[in-house]
Amino acid sequence: MAAQTVASTSTSTSATASTSVDLGPAAALSCRECGQRFELGPIFACAECFGPLEVAYDLPSGSPEELRKRIEAGPANIWRYAPLLPVPADVADKPNLNPGWTKLVKADNLARELGVTGGLFIKDDSGNPTHSFKDRVVAQALEAARAFGFTTLSCSSTGNLAGAVGAAAARAGFRSCVFIPHDLEQGKVVMAAVYGGELVGIEGNYDDVNRFCSELIGDPLGEGWGFVNVNLRPYYAEGSKTLAYEICEQLGWRLPDQLVVPIASGSQLTKIDKGLQELIKLGLVEDKPYKIFGAQAEGCSPVSTAFKAGHDVVRPQKPNTIAKSLAIGNPADGPYVLDIARRTGGAVEDVNDEQVVDAIKLLARTEGIFAETAGGVTVGVTKKLIEAGLLDPALTTVVLNTGDGLKTLDAVAETSQATAVIRPSLAAFRDAGLAAH
Repeated sequence: MAAQTVASTSTSTSATASTSVDLGPAAALSCRECGQRFELGPIFACAECFGPLEVAYDLPSGSPEELRKRIEAGPANIWRYAPLLPVPADVADKPNLNPGWTKLVKADNLARELGVTGGLFIKDDSGNPTHSFKDRVVAQALEAARAFGFTTLSCSSTGNLAGAVGAAAARAGFRSCVFIPHDLEQGKVVMAAVYGGELVGIEGNYDDVNRFCSELIGDPLGEGWGFVNVNLRPYYAEGSKTLAYEICEQLGWRLPDQLVVPIASGSQLTKIDKGLQELIKLGLVEDKPYKIFGAQAEGCSPVSTAFKAGHDVVRPQKPNTIAKSLAIGNPADGPYVLDIARRTGGAVEDVNDEQVVDAIKLLARTEGIFAETAGGVTVGVTKKLIEAGLLDPALTTVVLNTGDGLKTLDAVAETSQATAVIRPSLAAFRDAGLAAH
């Protein structure tokens, strides 16, 4: 994509757009609605139509074989894909948590349970530094924050992002101040607070927290603050592309036939699709059809509801689900998720809290992967899609697990207890009826 003359826009922070900013192949910001282009800077909305902005690139030229070799020779983290990301070429030398290159687990035991014959894989992002995929997007936002001269790293979060920001800021020497709903799971609160930054609970749900952060950005109190998922959102969101890159590389530079992706804001799903399209454009994978399925919890399913009703508009909902990391009632990328699901022949489905818990335990029992509630949503939706005939069990399918179950212990604690408590003797063991197991 050739660089073009781009318009500038103002920002309320001390950091400003600059043509001298080094973000590697990133050429400009482009409006997803009207196509207007802007200089690289800490802005997230189009000055012409208020549409969302995303990064536009001058992607590498040369043969696909050379680019594959360059990637494969890179570090075992997301910076192996630096030529495709909005980061400087020397990003791997900077203090960062270096997330990514997580396991793609061939889930044969789960496949047998679900009747999948075409190959079932779990992309297990619980192996990231703070045990969720959010490390990927924060790593991207951190590099943008450096480039724009911010001194404080911040976010609105349903939990995982708060921990990822706290950890990344600590590693990079930034101040951090993050905002969460007041009633998050205690494990996520502790993990966000332990890194020494400021953690602020806001009375209300995630959408209330996000509104507050948007107000803070426009106030002098927010001077010098980089909100990873607000004024740095175009760069932050690009981190999700690395999931698509890794999956295809780990499959031997092949596109999967089907992907099941959780939906919170919807950004992860849309950027995975963007990443797949970039790989096709660069000739790194063979162009073929693929389907993307979105997964939501029934207690916060605005995108699923719109998809099933055939609507293009996503109506906000008040969240009420144990899958709090997905509890965004007004998802910013919801309409784009609908477009991608329909364009690729996928679907958006939801499962209730009981099905989420059952799916967490199913994945743990069959593959030894303890997923957080969002992973229970994706596995539960996969099962539901197969039973409904919407997901083809004869095709290669990748299901995302985006976090560690240790963060959401309350979801399964009641039904996951000791089988028996006995005296320390063989006789007691026999009497408990466990010897034959």
